[in-house]
Amino acid sequence: MELLINQILALEEISAALDPSLEDRDHLNNQVQDYANGFIENTESNKAYFQGTPDKTKLGIGSNKKELKELLDAYTKEVVQKGINPASGGHIGYIPGGGIYTAALADFLASVTNEYAGMYFGSPGAVTMEHELLDWMKGVFDFPQNAIGNMTSGGSIANLIAVTAARDKHQIKNEKVTKSVIYLSPQVHHCLHKALRIVGLEDVQVRMLKLDANFRIDVDGLAQEIENDKKKGLNPFMVVASAGTTDTGAVDPLQEIGELAQKNNLWYHVDAAYGGFFILSESKKHLFKGIGLADSLVIDPHKGLFLPYGLGAVLVKDKEAVFHSHHYTANYMQDATDNGQINPSDVSPELTKHFRALRMWLPINLHGIEPFVACLDEKLLLTTYFREQLKTIGFKIGPEPDLSVSYYWYPSGGDENAFNEKLIENIHADGSVFLSSTKIDGRYVIRMAILSFRTKKETIDKAIKMLEKCVGETKQQLN
Repeated sequence: MELLINQILALEEISAALDPSLEDRDHLNNQVQDYANGFIENTESNKAYFQGTPDKTKLGIGSNKKELKELLDAYTKEVVQKGINPASGGHIGYIPGGGIYTAALADFLASVTNEYAGMYFGSPGAVTMEHELLDWMKGVFDFPQNAIGNMTSGGSIANLIAVTAARDKHQIKNEKVTKSVIYLSPQVHHCLHKALRIVGLEDVQVRMLKLDANFRIDVDGLAQEIENDKKKGLNPFMVVASAGTTDTGAVDPLQEIGELAQKNNLWYHVDAAYGGFFILSESKKHLFKGIGLADSLVIDPHKGLFLPYGLGAVLVKDKEAVFHSHHYTANYMQDATDNGQINPSDVSPELTKHFRALRMWLPINLHGIEPFVACLDEKLLLTTYFREQLKTIGFKIGPEPDLSVSYYWYPSGGDENAFNEKLIENIHADGSVFLSSTKIDGRYVIRMAILSFRTKKETIDKAIKMLEKCVGETKQQLN
């Protein structure tokens, strides 16, 4: 026994490094705080996009321990200074995640206290906080309070939960799969296509709908497609609308699609991951009329509320449809499940769950909602400003956007696609502002996606200067 005790004590001494003393914690905290402050203070003077390949040897696991200073240096050079700088206001290419500072404080607290947010029994407070935030969102989006929801890692998992619920509600399985029909916009986010594969609906019939001149679903065309499929003896069961598409920022006619879905007994899903929180803007509220007709809804607080990557949300009206696939128990969980509570693990594939709710709860309560709404309104105005400035330097612009995503291209006079493809290469090589490209009806175009809380007028002015320079470089290279 003495030998056993001595072995335990020896291991305790070594493993004590995992629980630093107060003095050691202060030393580590000071270094991290200095790093964070330096990073934030220099964010807007740094590039928004860095080309280069990380040095694997600096990011691997070595046999010897290292000082935090050395590790922070490797983190800066091999992670922060490679690829997109998503904390920069110059990230206006893809729809950015946010990253407000107070959410980082919440994540720090969540990691220190290490609350388990998967089941009420494990942390009643963490789960209650999540339910309170979901209830707030139900109010914002005109959902009934008896709807259920989940705070997910992002829109992909949120959409997966919604698609699974639609499948189970309409019992789309076995031979019924190939006769069932889902209606999508060609502008729908690609995670919906992935979700169909994941839940076993790869062989379902998908109808890509006609769009109007502003890339919104043509409701008359949808009605005709449904009628045609019924006449063929098929089983229409789901329609997906978008409240802010990724390519063009379009908001589909939510009210009309919802009414048509009800008339035909279709599951109505709205993907508002990008655009949903623009409902808080008085200037855009009208676009969201009818969103409460949805059977399921996805929104991403890490987009429209400027929170760090890793926070989406799904709301679903039919609890039993969600529970069919996700609610399960086991003998070893009997203490945790017999309490009448809806656990986050009942609504999601996740059992192990990070305490995500805190990163939303703390900033909203600390700042109030007003700064978030002001930031959304600012992004809308910056979108208008950017489009006007683009015209002054010779760019052609797409149709008036519903929200803060739009596209544009340079009319080179020759092969415009080749010119704009080379132009985006030069934009990425410059990197002072990050922009991305897409194809719209076969045309190679450049996108703007203005949603970072750090994107300001001076950011747009910097982008215009960069574009002028890069257009000149492209002309020289192609002539």
